[in-house]
Amino acid sequence: MFHRPTNPVSHRLARLAFYLACLAGLTVAACGPAHRYLGLDLDWALTVFRLGFYAAAAAVALALATVVPTRPGDRRRGFVAALMALAIGVAAAWWPAQWLLQTRSAPRINDVTTDTANVPAMVVTQQMRHGSPNPAAYPGDGVAAQQRAAYPDIVPVVINASPAEAFRKVDQAAMALGWDVVARAPADGRLEAVDTSDWFGLQDDIVVRIRAEGASGSRIDIRSKSRVGQSDFGANARRIRAFIERLRREQ
Repeated sequence: MFHRPTNPVSHRLARLAFYLACLAGLTVAACGPAHRYLGLDLDWALTVFRLGFYAAAAAVALALATVVPTRPGDRRRGFVAALMALAIGVAAAWWPAQWLLQTRSAPRINDVTTDTANVPAMVVTQQMRHGSPNPAAYPGDGVAAQQRAAYPDIVPVVINASPAEAFRKVDQAAMALGWDVVARAPADGRLEAVDTSDWFGLQDDIVVRIRAEGASGSRIDIRSKSRVGQSDFGANARRIRAFIERLRREQ
């Protein structure tokens, strides 16, 4: 009985794809903890993160090229390695791909607020930002124009509740979102918090301001600002949207 010989080139390429996918997965997974716990510079961490994506994409391409030539039958070898490389490569590339898409669509700003004319002021969080690359001061009209163009839906929230009741709702929303509330000043209509990202440990400071609106309502403004990075990749806008959605559910 005639058997087609194993293709050693396809077998080796399948194994190479598997090793490359594993390396990419480890690279992507290690970037965040390396920055958060080992002090790796953020720019370097993001560069390595990006390289991990390219390695994962290369592993996926190589796996796709070898999965058919190494398929079971006729003494072929390497199919399992190619299949595992494909699965691991796709998993390793998924998160960086989402991040790269966000970097392309988000404006290069790191300070987002519902009131660009009268920005909610940091008090406690300003002191906590000591040594941070991004100063607490609002960057100005240029950033405001970029925000309006990219996030026209980021506007103040007006609710039918007294400032005291509105403050309670704001506090509940902040706690529900898992923020670390660092200042509660109901007399000043101000709540401040810090939100820390899960993987890279990036910290953003948040100020919520409550003011009376009309006879029985309250206007709520929120500001979210990153401590590091020229761009927040849309994180501050997503945070404000999540807060507004949660606040409206509290009514």
